[in-house]
Amino acid sequence: MPRPRLHDYDQLRQALLDAGGRILAGQGPHALTLRRVASEVGTSTTAVYRLFGDKAGLVLAMFLEGAARLERVFAAVPRTDDPVADLVQLGLAYRANARANPHLYELLFGQPIPEFTPDEAAVRHTRSTFDALVRAIRRCIDAGRFTPTDPDEVAVHLNALVHGLASLELRGRLGAGQEADRHWHAALQAAVRGYQPQQPPPGQPQAPGRV
Repeated sequence: MPRPRLHDYDQLRQALLDAGGRILAGQGPHALTLRRVASEVGTSTTAVYRLFGDKAGLVLAMFLEGAARLERVFAAVPRTDDPVADLVQLGLAYRANARANPHLYELLFGQPIPEFTPDEAAVRHTRSTFDALVRAIRRCIDAGRFTPTDPDEVAVHLNALVHGLASLELRGRLGAGQEADRHWHAALQAAVRGYQPQQPPPGQPQAPGRV
């Protein structure tokens, strides 16, 4: 097969990564072969070798693509004057990315291929989105909207929440349509309320301070 033209390179690469993700998600790791991926896209195995080197290179590229797509979705969330609302929007962006890329989601956050472990450089790509979450939480703390605490610890908690919700939704366990929307919004709102300074119920006096 002739070498792809430069303007076709990225399009072919993206198509192969998506095809690999669909095969992995739909049929499991045993079905993920370079020949099968090439066939899905209508190209040759030689082209896949040329782009990724081997199967390990293809899987690593799929992992990095999943991380890059989540990073782009996070970067697109606008920053407003309300840091708590912005934090909730990051959670919803996580959901949108999982729904748009279910075929890459498990590879990014699970281990569907037992023999694949991302190296340190690859893991750093996933760290950028966690760091964005930490920065959003720190904004809430600095604005007095969250009780002072360790933003990294809060990020772990919120990351676990959205990961669990996304995993359940992708498996059809949150219901469909408005039911799934309701679960997401209720869970995110309850989570951020838990980190906000607690106010006494209406009519209840403030606790007396020490003298």
